[in-house]
Amino acid sequence: MSPEHPTPRAVLEKVLDPEMPVLTIADLGVLRDVREVDGRVEVTITPTYSGCPAMDVIRADIETALHAAGYPDVVVRTALAPAWTTEWITEHGRRALAAAGIAPPQPTTQGGGPVPIALSVPCPQCGSPDTRPQSQFGPTACTALWVCTSCREPFEYVKAF
Repeated sequence: MSPEHPTPRAVLEKVLDPEMPVLTIADLGVLRDVREVDGRVEVTITPTYSGCPAMDVIRADIETALHAAGYPDVVVRTALAPAWTTEWITEHGRRALAAAGIAPPQPTTQGGGPVPIALSVPCPQCGSPDTRPQSQFGPTACTALWVCTSCREPFEYVKAF
């Protein structure tokens, strides 16, 4: 493909997450698959959780971006399995979160086991591990509010799933 006509994946790797616009849907791990089949672009996305209200906006943003790039026939499918995990957030995405003052998720236990609970989250402002949860409910269902007891700054933390 020429630079004037980017691939569908290249187009979608620039679509921002509507709830955390410091991340693209690719960096968040929501963009699962992009295929061209008989002139149609087929996109598979996985929500961060099954009731995620941002999915309709993400779907519309995908269609709009692809149509604007010259792909008129677009199908967006939602796949619930395997379930999304914070492990799918790319390293670039984790750095973007931290740069925006949002603590990226801590590593999770893969392959089953108990749901991890963060006992300490490094402050994205000053790096101190001396932090505490303020509320398990942040601006989005995927985040919690924490505060640093060193620099006294509040921050969001992306909950590990």
